Formats: sequence, structure tokens, C-alpha cells
Amino acid sequence: MTHATAVIKGEAVAAHVRDTLEDVFDTVAETRTDIVALLEQASAGEDGPVTSDMAALRPGLQARLAAHALVSGVGFVATPGLLTDVPAWLEWWQAGSDGTVRPLLLDLDPEHSAYSDYTHWDWFALPRDTGQRAVAGPYVDYLCSDEYSLTLSAPVTVGGRFAGVAAADVYLRHFEAAVMPLLKRLPGSAHLVNARGRVAASTDPHHLVGSLTKGPDFAALVAGTSEPGRFGGLRLYPCDGVPLVLLVSDG
Repeated sequence: MTHATAVIKGEAVAAHVRDTLEDVFDTVAETRTDIVALLEQASAGEDGPVTSDMAALRPGLQARLAAHALVSGVGFVATPGLLTDVPAWLEWWQAGSDGTVRPLLLDLDPEHSAYSDYTHWDWFALPRDTGQRAVAGPYVDYLCSDEYSLTLSAPVTVGGRFAGVAAADVYLRHFEAAVMPLLKRLPGSAHLVNARGRVAASTDPHHLVGSLTKGPDFAALVAGTSEPGRFGGLRLYPCDGVPLVLLVSDG
């Protein structure tokens, strides 16, 4: 058997997925650090933070997009009411197919926009409700790119209060290119799921990408409050801190 086709262990694949997405979460963490510093300074003023303050984030966001090939979009999504001059705000920058970096410009007026309430979407709701990092999707990202995507996000808190999320988008096709070669070398069919059980990548025709799969408490596995093991004919491998779980069949 050649090296290219050698069977690989589930622990090794879970570690590779972790390392792949930790690079993206590093980008999210850097963005969160900038946001907290900006909001702490702006909140010390009489008027509180406003949209013009968000311009200070832009050099860092643009630099991170240029530096990380896997990241297609990055930014800050404010909790409604955080900024004193608008009801809602996204400070979001994305990379175009031609390599240019441009802002996402959205109408968030609740009188006109279908996107004005983003608080129910997993990439916002999971970090808000759990206080933990999240991987949302894959889903068709109608808000930003119309691409099938994953969104990695983390809560932003200032003074003990939730202020929104720092987040980064990864096109699903890029994520699959990074992880599928190893998934295919596992001894059985396999799929990756997020904390809600949504399939993020798969070699199993019974668990298609984007579908919800039944199983144990994936959120507990992701949080480390439940021990990995087996479920039915599947072996479970949490991705060690990254909110995904690898499930591998017995073949």
C-alpha cells in the first residue's frame, strides 16, 4: 500500500481539522481583540460607540484577509442597539474572486431590509447563548457571498456584557479541499458535524453536507462536558477545542 493511499487514524484527521480551523479562529481572535479595545475606548466617551468608530477596525480586517487564504470574509457584527446612531451594524470585509478586498454594504433598516434581524442565525446566536466559539453551516451565505460557506465566530464581551461577535467566513469548497483528502483515507466512511449536528464535510452518502444528523449530544462533546466514544456503529472524535466532531463508521 502506498503512502498516498495508506489508512489514517481518526485522531490524526481530527487533529488536522483542528489545526486547519485554528488558523481561522486565530484571525477571529485577533479581530475580537481589536474590537474590545475600540469599544472600551469609545464607551468611555459621553455618546458611546458610533458607526464612524468602526473605521479603526478596517486596516486590521483588510490585512487579515490578505494574509489568510482560507478566509473569504472577516469582521464584527454588533448586537442590536450597541451603536448609538444605528439600530444594527456589520463591519465586514470580504475578498473578491479577483483578489480585491471590499466592504460589505447592507441596508439594515428594519423598515426595508430582510437582513435587519441577524440575531437568530447560528453564527450569532450560538456564541451569544453559549459564550463559546462556534462553527455555523455550511449554508448558502445570501448575506455576503451567495457561496456555500462556514462561518467561524466568537463572542465579544465588554464590561461583562455581550457586544456582538467577531467572525470569519470560509468557503465550503476551500474547507473541503483542506480536509477531504484525509477523510477519504479513513478506514470507514466519515463525516464532520458542528455542535448542532449539521454536516460540514462527508464521505458518507447517508450524511450529506448541510444536512442535520442524529447522534449523541454534539454540543456536550464540543464543550468537553461529555466523553467521546461510540454511537451506534460510529466512532466519535472531537476536534480538540474546535467546535466540530468527526464520526467514522466501522467500515
